[in-house]
Amino acid sequence: MNAADPSRGSEIVELEQRFWQAIADNDIDAASGLMAERAIVAGAQGIAAIDRDAFARMMREGRWTLRGFEFDRVEVQFAGDDVAMIGYEVTEDLLIDGKPRTVVAYDASVWRRDGGAWQCVLHTESIKGDPFRAHAG
Repeated sequence: MNAADPSRGSEIVELEQRFWQAIADNDIDAASGLMAERAIVAGAQGIAAIDRDAFARMMREGRWTLRGFEFDRVEVQFAGDDVAMIGYEVTEDLLIDGKPRTVVAYDASVWRRDGGAWQCVLHTESIKGDPFRAHAG
């Protein structure tokens, strides 16, 4: 973890884990409560600026269920007192359309402290793999 004060970095790791656990528990209120009123989400399916209500709908209507997760290779950096960035490798235990699947991905989030509470303003996910090999002729 790359943080000047390890306890500050630990706080961000705990926030990120709390967010993932809320998704695994299907606790829509807890998960959306950790998000900023408007946040950016980016991944293989595209990029979107979403609000808390849209995020809650995504959780309710998802074709997948997060059964468990594990973080590895976590890095935390701060861009001032009220902005933190976290990047990590995550192994996800999922049910997708009712079928079990394990996915390894690289994720990153940006957290901003607003009025004393940390909120996620950006989250990205890239599935582990070699995109150049997939497109090689």
